Amino acid sequence: MSLKTSIYEHIENIIPKERMLFDEPMSKHTTFRVGGDAACMILIEQEEELLKLVPYLNQIEHEYFILGNGSNLLVGDKGYRGIVIKLGEGMNRIEIEENHIRVQAGALLSRAASAARDAGLSGLEFAAGIPGSIGGGVVMNAGAYDSEMRQITESVKVMDKEGKILILDNDTMEFGYRTSIIKNRPFIVLEVTLCMQPGEKEEIQAKMDELMEKRKSKQPLNYPSAGSTFKRPEGHYAGKLIMDAGMRGYRIGGAQVSDKHCGFIVNTGKATAADVKEVIEEVQARVKERFHITLEPEVIFLGDF
Repeated sequence: MSLKTSIYEHIENIIPKERMLFDEPMSKHTTFRVGGDAACMILIEQEEELLKLVPYLNQIEHEYFILGNGSNLLVGDKGYRGIVIKLGEGMNRIEIEENHIRVQAGALLSRAASAARDAGLSGLEFAAGIPGSIGGGVVMNAGAYDSEMRQITESVKVMDKEGKILILDNDTMEFGYRTSIIKNRPFIVLEVTLCMQPGEKEEIQAKMDELMEKRKSKQPLNYPSAGSTFKRPEGHYAGKLIMDAGMRGYRIGGAQVSDKHCGFIVNTGKATAADVKEVIEEVQARVKERFHITLEPEVIFLGDF
């Protein structure tokens, strides 16, 4: 029996076999719609499954990656040799109690925003058009239009690599621009508690509609992408730097700097992960040469390119 077979047989004691997907195309699980196969993808439906699976994988030092909605991820064309742990539909519960919302990590930000609106709670309107999950949202301190997750996050329930549960309050999260303590620690988000403000449903919906119209007018939502490709450099805007460097519409294969918003790199239809990565690197090089500013990607690179 091979080591790999032994590992998967052990995992079958934790996860039903039908939720273990082998050679799974990652293009189906990322908003870029590119990427090779994951050697194995495991669909998690219960928190208890994570509590057993993750400590085991850490114990045997087997590589893994926690996946939400894949909205900030570029997987290489040659795929990923580790195990992708995808938070499934059983990890997207939303509970509301007075002005607090408890959201499991796998729930989409857009769904949480809608639930808040329906409950007459304000503060999450900015997230209605963000395609990521709440787990990824607090890890990255997702934000838009002068609002961020740190403004409404009361606490985050996480698990460490040994399976120990911790509750991190807002201060402990060390939120910063597109970062948090979880970016640099081996924590996995299980649940987020948000503290909201009471509001009128109609006003909340109007705000969501207003922000969505702004997105539609300024962002290339008709193409697959990972949203804003680069973090905003201090004192500058990435999109303007890219435009001023003459990179609007720059293209390699099917990957292109958006004509509509230079901060987005889009898949025009038949891009490979290598195409996207090359465009990112060329944009970085040109902006560095022209303005002596290093653009840092928001996108996470995973696997072999």
